[in-house]
Amino acid sequence: MRKILITGGAGFIGSHVVRRFVNNYPNVQIFNLDALTYAGNLENIKDIEQAPHYTFIKGDITDAPFIDALFQQHQFDGVIHLAAESHVDRSITDPLAFVKTNVIGTMNLLNASRAIWKDSTEGKRFYHISTDEVYGTLGATGLFTEASSYEPNSPYSASKAASDHFVRAYGETYGLPYVITNCSNNYGPNHFPEKLIPLFINNIIHNKPLPVYGDGNYTRDWLFVIDHAIAIDLVFHQGKNHETYNIGGFNEWKNIDLVHLLCQKMDVKLNRPVGTSAQLITYVKDRPGHDLRYAIDATKINKDLGWKPSVTFEQGLEKTIEWFLSNEEWLSSVTSGEYQRYYEKQYLS
Repeated sequence: MRKILITGGAGFIGSHVVRRFVNNYPNVQIFNLDALTYAGNLENIKDIEQAPHYTFIKGDITDAPFIDALFQQHQFDGVIHLAAESHVDRSITDPLAFVKTNVIGTMNLLNASRAIWKDSTEGKRFYHISTDEVYGTLGATGLFTEASSYEPNSPYSASKAASDHFVRAYGETYGLPYVITNCSNNYGPNHFPEKLIPLFINNIIHNKPLPVYGDGNYTRDWLFVIDHAIAIDLVFHQGKNHETYNIGGFNEWKNIDLVHLLCQKMDVKLNRPVGTSAQLITYVKDRPGHDLRYAIDATKINKDLGWKPSVTFEQGLEKTIEWFLSNEEWLSSVTSGEYQRYYEKQYLS
């Protein structure tokens, strides 16, 4: 059996990728490596944990000897690398943690892959999942393409940009077979509630303030996480080596417009008078280096691989709200303890 390692597979995006690969490829051995930090949760993949061709491994990509031994033991044919520190706010508070995980961790995986594929790269692939934030910020017009220059503005995006460059360098210097994708903001089921949509769903449920940065006019392109998992599947199996593909949702929304739409939908779902949730909106001090606008041109992946989003933003948001309201026990478990201390420090101090 071919062996594929998926890093960060207990996290938000990773869990959807693991589920898709386990369900769609019964003749491939899927290994899920996750350190189970605050955003990693085995409940996210409980439905596939008994599959005979699935193996979970608890471990940290920043531990080079562990990674080297793991690769030597299993001789992976492919790596899908999602493990990362990903929250901009946290990167502003602790940038070195992002360097350690996103840069050093990626380097450890690259070195281990190179070591076991040194004799032959036939049928091998290192797939690095990145972000649109490496490109910096856009003005009122234009889109990020695969040819856009890198201009990261936060410690998070700088760490991801560095890891992208190392992956590309290993391809050029050592012939490592790689693909890279840069995606827009994901949303959907199992999303850890530090990001805007799950955070606000949770706060609306509990009648807590909805902290909107600045004037709320920052614009983002939103991608339903299941559509992202489908794109990852396509790129891994059909993408060309040494290529980059941008994955976007064709769904640009100003933060404040998104929040008002979310409030309207939550009022209906919770049988509250229309306008109730909107009264919770609270404008808070803007974060440093806040990018004005991200928007992805996903023409290349559409043209080359035939991918496009399967749902509109409104449809995806409806599915997301339904999932969170049907899984309040999950939501309660991940928003206790350390999360509460982080939330108070980030938004209430």
